[in-house]
Amino acid sequence: MTVEAPVSRVRAALCYAFGEPWQVEQVDLRPAAAGEVGVRVAACAICHSDLAYSRGAWGGHLPAVYGHEVAGVVDELGEGVDGMRVGDHVVVTLIRACGRCATCLRGLPALCERRGSLAADERWPLRLPGGEPVHQALRTAGFAERVVVDLSQVVPVPSAIDLQAASLLGCGVLTGVGAVLTTAAVEAGSSVCVVGLGGVGLNAVQGAALAGAGLIAGVDPMAAKREAALELGAAVVSAPGDEAALAATGGRGFDTVVVTAPSGPAAEAALQLLADAGALVLVGMPSGARVSIDPEQVAERGLRILGSKVGSARPQLDVARLASLYQGGRLQLDRLITHRLPLDLINEGIEAAESGEALKVVIVP
Repeated sequence: MTVEAPVSRVRAALCYAFGEPWQVEQVDLRPAAAGEVGVRVAACAICHSDLAYSRGAWGGHLPAVYGHEVAGVVDELGEGVDGMRVGDHVVVTLIRACGRCATCLRGLPALCERRGSLAADERWPLRLPGGEPVHQALRTAGFAERVVVDLSQVVPVPSAIDLQAASLLGCGVLTGVGAVLTTAAVEAGSSVCVVGLGGVGLNAVQGAALAGAGLIAGVDPMAAKREAALELGAAVVSAPGDEAALAATGGRGFDTVVVTAPSGPAAEAALQLLADAGALVLVGMPSGARVSIDPEQVAERGLRILGSKVGSARPQLDVARLASLYQGGRLQLDRLITHRLPLDLINEGIEAAESGEALKVVIVP
């Protein structure tokens, strides 16, 4: 089924200069092209990647619309789109993949060999009213009333799921849970420590609980986030530099340590928390960060260092599985949302996210 639509004018939060407040304005959104889907945004959660990009940490084009943890309702189908209907409730992720390269076929679409060179990457759908292109940041541009994205980014979810909660499945939950279940393949009864208890870290705690870890610990400087980790499955929490987490293992160390704190020193400290044959999982580091390791120690102790991009996610499989866990009460999403704000107050949401007072901020257009 193909539904044609004219260029639409939508409200969106634009970043014109790195580090400056965003401006909520009208922009033009073109119709969905072949292989694309239009989605009316019901909610978009703020991720720290959005904030880092908007502060210039990784460069990029401006003006831009950020936001990549989206849930909404399909309202337009481009030519050739099958298996989806107008009215479907969906989660939109930043993972745009060809589905045919060797990496995609290995089940790693976030590492698609053609990422950045697909047709959708070349045709940004947003323009200012005067015609100037607007960057579709993180391939989504979700802080807007509507998005147009590649079909590979869109995953149907049951209509019974609250779409504000479902928006978290677009990145933070995929990344945190996936780092534990998929990247590290944590075994039941093993021990897990999560360093950094933000949106991704708290979901790594939930992932460890889902894996049946025998001991789950969390490390974070903020007391409120440590308290949240305890509610989500951690047995012991500590501030950085506190020996409580390591002491809980009897000094043996953890089988898996997941680092979500964007800090090279945090990753170095995490190495010291590992048991022999343990795995260090690096989820996110700022551009240019450096970590010093002793290769003899890594080899002698049989340690593993694993990178995890978006939790090694396979969105078309994992989003549905996570949605089912949420519906069954085994995955908590509502507890993570501490702020729900309209698009006009997005700069207040950014302040809350950057200050650390929020667990997760959801923007509702």
